[in-house]
Amino acid sequence: MTITKPSLSFWQIVNMNVGFFGIQYSFGLQQTAINPLYTFLHAKPEELPLLNLAGPMTGLLIQPLIGAMSDKTWHPRWGRRKPYFLIGAIFCSLCLFAFPFSRALWMAVGLLWILDAANNTAMEPYRAFIADKLPSSQRALGFLTQSFFTGLGITLANVSLYFFQRWMHDEPLVDGTERGIPSWVYGSFMVGAFCSIASVAWSVYKTPEIPPTTEELEKLRLHKGGILEPIKEIFAAIGAMPAVLWQLALVYLFQWYAMFCYWQFISHSIAKSVWHTTASANPMLYEEAVGWTGLVNGAYNIVTFLSAFALVGLAKKFTAKYVHITCLALASLSLFILPLIANKYLLFAPMIGFGVAWASMMGVPYIMVVNSIPRERYGVYMGIVNMMIVVPMILQTLSFGYIYKHFLGDNPSNAIWFAAVLLLLAAIATMRIKPSVHEENEVEPALDIEMPMGGGH
Repeated sequence: MTITKPSLSFWQIVNMNVGFFGIQYSFGLQQTAINPLYTFLHAKPEELPLLNLAGPMTGLLIQPLIGAMSDKTWHPRWGRRKPYFLIGAIFCSLCLFAFPFSRALWMAVGLLWILDAANNTAMEPYRAFIADKLPSSQRALGFLTQSFFTGLGITLANVSLYFFQRWMHDEPLVDGTERGIPSWVYGSFMVGAFCSIASVAWSVYKTPEIPPTTEELEKLRLHKGGILEPIKEIFAAIGAMPAVLWQLALVYLFQWYAMFCYWQFISHSIAKSVWHTTASANPMLYEEAVGWTGLVNGAYNIVTFLSAFALVGLAKKFTAKYVHITCLALASLSLFILPLIANKYLLFAPMIGFGVAWASMMGVPYIMVVNSIPRERYGVYMGIVNMMIVVPMILQTLSFGYIYKHFLGDNPSNAIWFAAVLLLLAAIATMRIKPSVHEENEVEPALDIEMPMGGGH
């Protein structure tokens, strides 16, 4: 027996994805604020990759496990996926509240491990939630709505750094200078703590999950759970993984290694190219560069949420594969240009192309692969897709410190150019992806969507 999923209105799809906003606000702070915060606590630039190991390691360990566990979960009141992203959001809010009170580097690093574990617990079921809830004709809109909220959440996180820096810069907290973290950092993290739990709670309240069929419930009752069962499920799913996912893995190897390089070194690159300084040479100027980096990152995320829905039409006309190739090439070009710019206002120009590419990274690959995934394994396979994201990040944290120091001359501009080369390689690797005929046929109607301006039904 199969479930016929009703089509949802545009606003119902928005409501179910509002929680993604809070999750991505938290990730936005990690992208822009965590590495400067480490620097304020006296971390050296070459130490930053290893200090960021928490994100990819927790993603590798937690997302596939949460996916496998949520596939086997059902509660009449709380559902299948919602308990996991609600619990994740609660712990995420607590960590964001505590983060700026870090008095030493080890404390900040420890909190990042907990924060990333919570974020990954919340985010993985959200990908499966789209596949569970929406018919194939609306999945593209569902995933690209998540891209929209990714851009919006990260934008507000990044812009908040600049806003609070201007508002609170001359009002340091008591003993704030002793801890090394400026007072303006606190505001962004407090807002993030609120947004994380409030937005997820909204989606949990507004969106019921589709109950399993009688046959599915019987399988869940007969299922013998155990500590090792999710791990066995992950390895079984990898053994039966569709070819298109293996092809995507190569793309992600280059793509996500590059993005981690960008997030770790963009504030240092901007400080060098615009302010002609480093964090150690002039901490006050570096603080100014960090605030401006928040605006620059906010700019590309504004482009992300403005362009996310436009990619639906482009993917319909040119296919999702070729849209992603073009977007990755555009991101590569943007990063080649970025370190050459000495005027802080001109930094926003290449962020247009980078923002469009970020919208594609957060939504289009899922369109390419979702119809190749068995429905009963949405959770575990979405976790495996995340493994493809975090394994390159782990490789980056373990290897890039050495590369940066010995091959890139301790030059943050070279780190950004290195990322540009990798994004170009990712575009080339995307050419190898060969979606099945079934998938191509499913994607076309998924992109032929009108977006009504009225409410739900």
